[in-house]
Amino acid sequence: MSYWTRGLWALLLLWAAGCANTGSDEPIMDVVDAEEAAHAPRVETLVLAADTFEDRIDITGRVESSDDAMLSAEGAGTVKMLARLGQKVAVGSVVARLDQGMVQAVLDQAIAGMDQAQATLELAEDSYGRMEPLYKDSIISAAEWQGVRTQLQQAQAGVRVAEALRQQAQEQFDNAVVTAPFRGTIEEHRVVIGERVALGTPVARIVDTRQVRISVGVPERYAGEIAVGTLVEISIPALRDFERTGRVTFAGNSINPRNRTFNVEAELDNADGRMKPDMIVNVAVPRLRLEDVLVIPRAAVLRDETGTSVFTVSRLEDGPVAMRKDVQLGERYAERIVVEDGLTIGDEVIVLGQNIVAEGTAVEIAMKYTRLDAEGIPVAN
Repeated sequence: MSYWTRGLWALLLLWAAGCANTGSDEPIMDVVDAEEAAHAPRVETLVLAADTFEDRIDITGRVESSDDAMLSAEGAGTVKMLARLGQKVAVGSVVARLDQGMVQAVLDQAIAGMDQAQATLELAEDSYGRMEPLYKDSIISAAEWQGVRTQLQQAQAGVRVAEALRQQAQEQFDNAVVTAPFRGTIEEHRVVIGERVALGTPVARIVDTRQVRISVGVPERYAGEIAVGTLVEISIPALRDFERTGRVTFAGNSINPRNRTFNVEAELDNADGRMKPDMIVNVAVPRLRLEDVLVIPRAAVLRDETGTSVFTVSRLEDGPVAMRKDVQLGERYAERIVVEDGLTIGDEVIVLGQNIVAEGTAVEIAMKYTRLDAEGIPVAN
């Protein structure tokens, strides 16, 4: 019978005991009274030993890729080629190519115009070189010399215009090809081959998961406890036995007014590829660690107007009995709580059934535990 199932039976016994005092003559109540008279309450106990207590901040976050980009077309045209899904590409590799026929014709025309302008410039430079000595010897007039100079200047300007047109046509030609900005894997297609796309149309998504980023929103009350360099412990519910540690690489300085959190990021190596973007992760930030302390489950603590107490088991000649002890409590995390005063190593604390006993009540030990797990649940060796 599990720890929690036994707890349910203890609550049912408590309810039955309360009903027995209502004065009812129902036979079932007489049976309960008879059983209570014949049997001591069954309880479960925890034998205290020196333990380690850890307090942590627990937050839920998600995995993000450090390099994750949606690539868009920088020109217009028909899609002629797409890298296949799952294909690994290097920096500069072609991810998609648009129809380059029209832009190729424009580029060829621009190159021809550049060649023509260059030839015109060469003729103008040759004429300038031949006419300059004649002008110096006053063989040609100043007006004729000015005409030669003007032709040279016009030819030089023509080359600059032709070069600008060529560069523009080359850029349009290059924009028909979508290349990878970083090494990664083709994760998604947004278009299909044969589709007509416009400037800025999303084409494909590329992701590099060799390095991932854990992103979490931390409640503002912990703003003074988390900074760049803070140790974090990562686990992923979807991955069995997955635990890694990292350091905070970014801690936001602004609070989100909608949920009163600030953004925190930690980068982790993901060479094995187990972590995938958008996975849910559990992030724990250690706050406090205490060695050699006494730790009990929170449920074992009783509270009233006089303070806090627990029931322990004292073994007399007639058998074990419940004894109430006042305790002073300290740090707590999940269902674990530190006892600073009132108990010692070896004390046997009642952790189930403490609500159905009183000072000096004879008890029957149904289960004896020797330690608590990380969540404060008693465990038997």
